[in-house]
Amino acid sequence: QVQLVESGGGEVQPGGSLRLSCAASGTSFSIFTMGWYRQAPGKQRELVASITSSGSTNYADSVKGRASISRDNTKNVVYLQMNSLKYEDTAVYYCNVYGRRLLVGIGDYWGQGIQVTVSS
Repeated sequence: QVQLVESGGGEVQPGGSLRLSCAASGTSFSIFTMGWYRQAPGKQRELVASITSSGSTNYADSVKGRASISRDNTKNVVYLQMNSLKYEDTAVYYCNVYGRRLLVGIGDYWGQGIQVTVSS
């Protein structure tokens, strides 16, 4: 079984910053890519940022220059630092892990989601 535990969400003022964390755990689980997605009300879930096991990163155009994703491979934790937050960053943020489980195979795993609200 794979568990993803997210933390760090909440309410922040426009222009503010926050850092999301996601810790992945599971037996016989090899993680390839870790990332963050978000879903705003009435919109589809979209990629915010992802990072491979070797450290290659990918960002949505809407957060480039304002977001930084990093991971600690020794702890299987992924972080998302977001700065200069805008109203449109308000969404539920989901941690995503893509990896291989022994006897199960390759697949995607999702966290339960964490609310980020940008409000004055």
